[in-house]
Amino acid sequence: MTKADIVEKVASGTGLTKLETEAIIEGFLNTVIHSLREGKGIEIRGFGSYKVKKKNSRYARNPRTGEKVFVEEHFVPVFKFSKDFKTAVDKGMKEKEK
Repeated sequence: MTKADIVEKVASGTGLTKLETEAIIEGFLNTVIHSLREGKGIEIRGFGSYKVKKKNSRYARNPRTGEKVFVEEHFVPVFKFSKDFKTAVDKGMKEKEK
């Protein structure tokens, strides 16, 4: 499912236009990015939480050449699904298999 598909589904379910829905979704995504850039986590109850994790510098190996390379410290965004979300997906997939 693409962002355009999500916009279409949300628009049809809410009665908003596609343009309004797209603006809301873009606003949400930009808010998430902005908050994470500031080091602030985001928690959406029943869905999951976003946070930034620091990865320390380290030595790694290039899998093709085996060459040892230095990887500088960096930050990566992380999303953790809530227990309710995982349960809902698991239940839906099990019903689909029947």
